[in-house]
Amino acid sequence: MLGRLPNFIDPHAFADKRRQLSGDIALNQFSRLSDVLSDDQGSVNIQLSFLKNRRLSLIQGDIQTELRVDCQSCLKIMTLPLAVSINLAVVESLAQAEKLASEYDPLIVNEKKISLINVIEDELLLAIPDFPRHEHLCLEPAKQTDVIETTTEPNNPFSILAQLKNTGDL
Repeated sequence: MLGRLPNFIDPHAFADKRRQLSGDIALNQFSRLSDVLSDDQGSVNIQLSFLKNRRLSLIQGDIQTELRVDCQSCLKIMTLPLAVSINLAVVESLAQAEKLASEYDPLIVNEKKISLINVIEDELLLAIPDFPRHEHLCLEPAKQTDVIETTTEPNNPFSILAQLKNTGDL
């Protein structure tokens, strides 16, 4: 277990050594996530384990946070609790990713070291619903108003032609 979370990790070396990471990352560290948030106050708690399954490097663990986002129904700020379980297999190509067992999500890595923040941010972005809404009904149903029926005919631009045709002036 590391005391401070590293910015970059070598997932293969961490898996070889069966390392574990746990700690908090401030929400203001996630640049892409900030586009979705109402404010970036708070943190993300991570608990990650790196292990090997034969020759495959794995990252397993949990990510927990509470995000403040806009409700897509009422447009007021709401708290969205997220608890994400991850089970990533580190691969180098799409061909390797397609061969993975369905229990693993692929993490395609082309460099030796990867950004821990980017990995966590990707998982959070995938976990956020497309249209976050309050669990309760946040908008009152529209009140039904009395409908006044009108008997006026719609204004038809061809009505003048019909009148001319009937009078024979055409």
